[in-house]
Amino acid sequence: MSTIDATLTHLSDQDREAVMRPLDLGLITRLFRYTKPYAAQRKWLVVLVIVRSIQIPALMAVITAVINGPIERGDATGLFWGVVGFFSLAFTTQLVLHFRQRLALELGESVVYDLRNDLFAHLQRLTIGFYHRTKLGRIISRMTSDVENVRIGVQEVLFVSIVQVGQMLGAALCMLWYDWMLFLIVLVLVPVLWSINRYFRSILSQAHRDVQESYSRVTATIAESVSGIRVTQAFVRQDRNAELFGELVEDHASEHRLVARIEGQFLPLLNFNSQLLFAALLLAGAFRVLNPESGTTIGDLVGFFLMANLFFTPITHLGMQYTQAMTSMAAAERVFRLLDTEPDWSDAPQAIDLPEVRGRVEFRHVGFEYDPGRPVLEDVNFVAQPGETIALVGHSGSGKTTITNLIAKFYQPSSGQLLIDGHDMCEIRTESLHRRIGIMVQESFLFSGTVLDNIRFSRPEATDAEVADAVERLGCLELLLELPRGLETDVGERGASLSLGQRQLVCFARAMVADPSILILDEATSSVDTITELQVQRALRRLIHGRTSFIVAHRLSTIRHASQILVLDRGRIVERGVHAELLRTGGVYAELYSSFTQTNHASRTRSDEHAAQAVHDN
Repeated sequence: MSTIDATLTHLSDQDREAVMRPLDLGLITRLFRYTKPYAAQRKWLVVLVIVRSIQIPALMAVITAVINGPIERGDATGLFWGVVGFFSLAFTTQLVLHFRQRLALELGESVVYDLRNDLFAHLQRLTIGFYHRTKLGRIISRMTSDVENVRIGVQEVLFVSIVQVGQMLGAALCMLWYDWMLFLIVLVLVPVLWSINRYFRSILSQAHRDVQESYSRVTATIAESVSGIRVTQAFVRQDRNAELFGELVEDHASEHRLVARIEGQFLPLLNFNSQLLFAALLLAGAFRVLNPESGTTIGDLVGFFLMANLFFTPITHLGMQYTQAMTSMAAAERVFRLLDTEPDWSDAPQAIDLPEVRGRVEFRHVGFEYDPGRPVLEDVNFVAQPGETIALVGHSGSGKTTITNLIAKFYQPSSGQLLIDGHDMCEIRTESLHRRIGIMVQESFLFSGTVLDNIRFSRPEATDAEVADAVERLGCLELLLELPRGLETDVGERGASLSLGQRQLVCFARAMVADPSILILDEATSSVDTITELQVQRALRRLIHGRTSFIVAHRLSTIRHASQILVLDRGRIVERGVHAELLRTGGVYAELYSSFTQTNHASRTRSDEHAAQAVHDN
């Protein structure tokens, strides 16, 4: 099944995450600890929320008082001052609303700011094993959509709900004051409206989740199709992909239509029940007004209806807020779960700094497992003396990259000892070691910014002169100065503005500026064309000079002059020696080298044929 076909299937259980979660006092308490630095702002916000919840029923109470008083008596002066009082209260109500919303937005933004900073700082501390196990999409989701849902929970759900509940309580007290018998009718019908609202809200919540899931499949397919357009056209998959995409779009449209049908039933039903309630109140209220013994006036009846509207309107809003609250709870749980994720290991309390690293690396019976019970390295033993170049050779999955990961202390050995300058790796502070190690991988990763920014990334305090000197020592200063703006040239996203060779030279320069004692090159030249490789190889030789270097390479031509070649197979060192010696033994390395030379010869032949054809065509 192709990847685009697979998007039509449902997500696996481990890829699914809870979209909603019941209200959890522990999560709420922990979330509100983030408001502690803004306690004054939070207190004023609570005061404004309470005032706001009182003001709304008070407005309707003023209208009722004006009807029962000045209007009923025909008092024009009293009516004037009643209107002035109503306008004044309405004005202050809007002022309170303004500051209530402003403080809520500012508080929510402050919480999100601190939460995102904590998340990012925590992600920087987690070990590589976490990133090996966790999908990038989930990490980004924690930092984006989950934090945004937490923001909504802080800014809107809590404080808006308090206003709505306060409004309902205020309206209920006023209705009870105006006519307690009519209020009994309201109490009887409230559970009916609440049940209808809750039932349809639960169905709508699931329908909206299905819409979002189908939308995710559509966007994922678009992104995949654009990225893989060359493969699609090469295998003439345009029509089939368009057909599959049409099915995804139809599925998304069907989910939207389902939401429309549910809302089409819910809203009319809710409104109809509300109208039935008001009809019952109108009928009962009329009897109360027409019966002088009841003591209910027309003004009381009008006021009761105004308060009833204030009482029932929040029911729908509270249903929506409750749904959003459950969504925010699920988001908060995922965010805090990430914050609670402990690194696979941490430096021992007695760990020491290594201000200077000579570069002696020793593996003593080292074993390693990414997953328990599945060894990747077994009984690995070797010594790299300061300044030596160690080449790691073997088929994919033989353990080459794992060895470099252990040297860089991205992982710790499952068994045995790894020593740097005679110190057990576990007794060295990771940060002090990383400052003396330079790492380059197959994908020459560049950050957004200029060439100069990327070279200086390894040592931000390096001056322009130091950067230029490092590039000059590599022998590639003139090449980089030929770029449109020299070292100030913007590299584009992931270095897209530069060629592969230029990107790798920038990475070499970045390592040279750091001046590491130990250098790790994990297939760092495997993606460079043959011509560019000559320039890269010259820079590489200058870079590794005088440093303990570990080179993992598919192109065996890059390791002919290595001080020691380690040949790995299924996590064990099966051969070791120098290039000529290993070729004479006719073992695994000789077979790999023979295969490499044949492939290289065929590649060069094809290049010559293409060049000849180009000359002929011209």
